Amino acid sequence: MISLLLALQFLTIIPVKVKNFTEKKLIISMIFFPVIGLFIALLLAALNNFFLSIGFSDFTTNIILVVALVVITGGMHLDGLSDTFDAISSTKPKETMLAIMRDSRCGVMGVLSIICVLLLKISFLSSVNSIDKISALILMCILGRWSLVFLLFMFPYARKEGKGKIFSEGINLKIFITATIFSLTCAFIFFGINGLSIMVLAVLLAFIFGKFMVKKIEGITGDSLGAVCELIEVIVLFAAAILTNS
Repeated sequence: MISLLLALQFLTIIPVKVKNFTEKKLIISMIFFPVIGLFIALLLAALNNFFLSIGFSDFTTNIILVVALVVITGGMHLDGLSDTFDAISSTKPKETMLAIMRDSRCGVMGVLSIICVLLLKISFLSSVNSIDKISALILMCILGRWSLVFLLFMFPYARKEGKGKIFSEGINLKIFITATIFSLTCAFIFFGINGLSIMVLAVLLAFIFGKFMVKKIEGITGDSLGAVCELIEVIVLFAAAILTNS
C-alpha cells in the first residue's frame, strides 16, 4: 500500500504525503506506475462523461481533458519534455546539455515542444472514434507511465545524482515484468488486438528515444523520462485514431 501511495504521490498532485518510507518501498512503487496511469485515465473518463452530459461539444471536452491531465500531473512530464528539447536542440556537449536540462528557464524549442504535444493530443483525441475514446484515454495514460519503467530498466542514468537515480539503480527484472504484464493485460482488455499493436508501437518509440538519449548524453535523466511519457501519450492517441477509423 505504501508503494502504491508513493507512486501516486510521485506522479500526481493529489495530496498524498507519505513521509516515512524505505528506499525499497520507493523502488517497488515503479510497479504501480501503470496503475496510477489507469487511475488518472478513470478521472479523465469521469470528466469526459460529465462535460458531455451537460452539453459541451466533443472538441471542447477534449481540450478540457488535455488541460485536466496537465493539472493532475502538475505539468511534470511537460516540464521534462521542454527541458529535454531545449537540451537536444542546442547541439552542445553532454555536460552542457545536462546543465540546460537543469536550467529553470524555458527556451524556444522547449515552448514549441509543449505547444506541439498539446495540440497533437487534442487533435488525435478528437479523431478517435467516440465509442473507443475512453479506451484510448486509458491506454494513453497507462502506456505513458509504463514507458517510464521501460526506460529506467533498459537504459543507464546519465547523471551521478538526480531524482531518477534511485529508480534507475533499484529497478530489476521483476519490477519491469510485473509492470509490463499489467500494461499488456489492460491494453488487451480495453482495446483488444489493436491494444497489443499500439503497445508494440509504444515499445519501439520508447526504445528509439532511449537510444537517442544515450547517443546524446550517454543515458536518460528525469527530464527525458517526462519527455518519453508525453511522446508515448501522443503516439498512442495517434495510433488509436487510425485504428478506430479504419
